[in-house]
Amino acid sequence: MDLSKLEKLEKLRMEIRQFAREELLPYEQEVETNNQIPEHILAQMRERGYFGLTIPREYGGKGMGKMEFCTVEEELAKTHFAFMDIISLNNGLGSRSIVLDGSQEQKQKYLPRLASGEWISAFTLTEPNAGSDAASITTTAEKKGDVYILNGMKHFITNAPIADVFIVIAVTDPELGPKGGISAFIVEKDFPGISIGNVHQSMGMHGSHKSEVIFKDTPVPVQNLIGTEGRGLAVALKTVDEGRMGVAATSVGMATRLLDMAVEFAQSQEFNKKSLAKYQSVEWLLADMATELYAARTMLYKTAEKMDKKEDAQLEVAMCKLYGSEMVGRVVEKAMEVFGQQGCLYQNVVERILRDARILRIFEGTAEIHRIIIGRKLLKGQRPS
Repeated sequence: MDLSKLEKLEKLRMEIRQFAREELLPYEQEVETNNQIPEHILAQMRERGYFGLTIPREYGGKGMGKMEFCTVEEELAKTHFAFMDIISLNNGLGSRSIVLDGSQEQKQKYLPRLASGEWISAFTLTEPNAGSDAASITTTAEKKGDVYILNGMKHFITNAPIADVFIVIAVTDPELGPKGGISAFIVEKDFPGISIGNVHQSMGMHGSHKSEVIFKDTPVPVQNLIGTEGRGLAVALKTVDEGRMGVAATSVGMATRLLDMAVEFAQSQEFNKKSLAKYQSVEWLLADMATELYAARTMLYKTAEKMDKKEDAQLEVAMCKLYGSEMVGRVVEKAMEVFGQQGCLYQNVVERILRDARILRIFEGTAEIHRIIIGRKLLKGQRPS
């Protein structure tokens, strides 16, 4: 990578890090307790253009590439999960399908509002009986004249309770199934027949709202079809890699904070009148944490660079998501060992990250699904570059 690009990335990292430390860290516990990001924080994010970092400049965004955006996600993930999550979704799953496959009319109508943060987006794919197996969705979209009629329910949808617009994946031809029978739509929250069902309460991810979304005879104009009818699964899969890289970047950010905290704690605490940092068992814990983190970060940015070059990186993306999400789980367990009983206390950041990190192995495709993806690509002759 050329020096000018490295300098640009470092400048961006310092900018986001300063904002996170000065404006976000002081409100971590408030978000955790109240399950809500303060409005003044969202206002600052809008003012700084964070909701449209990856959206092209011609539609009001900043046009960031993958390396730049992974840098942002990593730095935000060193604070509370919710701060990163809302920005990651609006720039990834919530807008990329429009950027990549939307019509010019759709881009002009929706992207500026998403980029400014005026509108919040949600990506609705998962259903009670269709998570990692996206081809098994049952929500239907039946064409009647100049509208499609949506019926069905999605669940575990991030941002759903606060979303202004939904990207909806639905079945348009049950006989064709995933090969030509699934389509993607842009659905505004004010369209008739949309309701928010159960708002999910989870052990982690406080401040990041997830719920059911119910469609009952919801009319969607034909001009809100993304791409062509029957290509919805392809549209969805194009954007899934965005979310998977977000998980990998989040994992790196969380693990970095855990390592920094563990080192500081070991240096400042004593056991039997001896610094924790002097115990070989603690040194080994820190060494393992740092080594795994280094591997995950290297994978992340090597893959992001490949994506920026428009090269096929699906194999590497799957590896980044799988390794990163499992890596942070191992790192947080080791951090708990360093902190001992203090790490188990509520309001301790280690305890919070322990709860937040567990979902990373599940959403955007489970670890098991990613092992299948990686294995099949290897058996077809692919290898990571």
